[in-house]
Amino acid sequence: MHRLDESIAEALHTAAHDSRAVAGFTHNYYRYPARFSPQFVSTAIAEFSRPGDLVLDPFVGGGTTLVEASIAGRMAIGSDLNSLAAFVSRVKTTPLTPDEMAAIRAWLPLAMEATDYTRPRGEIRDSLPGPEVRNLEIPRARAIKKAIAGAISTLPSLPTDACRDFARCILLRCGKWAFDGRRVAPSVCQFRSRLPVKAEEMLAGMAEFVHALDDRLPQPVVLQEDACNLGSTGPFETGVRARLIVTSPPYAGVHVLYHRWQVDGRRETAAPYWIADCSDGQAGQFYTLGSRTPTGEKRYFETMHRAYQSLHGACEPDAHVVQLVAFSDPDRLLPQYLEVMASAGFDERATTGVSREWRSVPNRRWYAMQKGQTPASREVVLVHTAR
Repeated sequence: MHRLDESIAEALHTAAHDSRAVAGFTHNYYRYPARFSPQFVSTAIAEFSRPGDLVLDPFVGGGTTLVEASIAGRMAIGSDLNSLAAFVSRVKTTPLTPDEMAAIRAWLPLAMEATDYTRPRGEIRDSLPGPEVRNLEIPRARAIKKAIAGAISTLPSLPTDACRDFARCILLRCGKWAFDGRRVAPSVCQFRSRLPVKAEEMLAGMAEFVHALDDRLPQPVVLQEDACNLGSTGPFETGVRARLIVTSPPYAGVHVLYHRWQVDGRRETAAPYWIADCSDGQAGQFYTLGSRTPTGEKRYFETMHRAYQSLHGACEPDAHVVQLVAFSDPDRLLPQYLEVMASAGFDERATTGVSREWRSVPNRRWYAMQKGQTPASREVVLVHTAR
């Protein structure tokens, strides 16, 4: 196993242990589970690619790689099985014009007025969630559900799809604050007053993002696609190849709630898909690539093998793959993961002279913190080169 250049290894070490909160640009639009570190991503991009190169994230999650690649002057492609991940990533990387930002500001008073709980239900029937969105009929959730539906009913007043998606992302961010992990939802008045505050924060982040862009480069491409098919679909069908893959794939044997919020403390709801107007209908193991059972483990590694075989065809010769990944049982599962990478055509590069680089996962949720420092609370830095 060849070692990385010492200066690169040191830069990755520093970035991996950077404890700063996620901030800046469009990073805080939506708190996606297991958020990628922008500092780590930006360092990987700076060390393993040059301006104009293509950076790929096949498990794009909240879109951190795409944002950092864009502001670093790289082309970017991101993909994810999860329609919500694709939606969030697209909103975070779609530049808005000054006219579109003005239209969103003009829409806000209309949306706030429409959150009125006394509004007749018939006026917002088409904006309410369907029966598949469970656990929003409980008393503590009804008022906020109706407020969000009222705001959604005003979206046709916005002039472009980009504006409407951005407005949905505002509602998504405020809805997560109102519902996810709370035993008692805030009042409609509190929700209404939060809308313009978060909207202005997001618009300021968008203005910062747009200002940092190189307008000679195309907008990042966001695909809702299985990584197992990525090497032969979309842009890669035409011979486009990535110089760098930066990603944080699903963790082996670790269950993360990628597709639900928890209302009333513990009851799961697909509300984010309703608000974002995305399709769901999948169980948790669909997004984690396998259940916690031995059969689920086997499925996980079979899927990752197919994915990285496909990704080998999507990257240039000698391209680097930089990952942060965790395992429920690192001693047993990490060797299997490395075997998958090797059999798919990737050679590991040593990041340190003694052992691999590990870091504690930052900003863990309160219920994860109660379990203490479990094996899954530590991520390993892996660097590979395509052969």
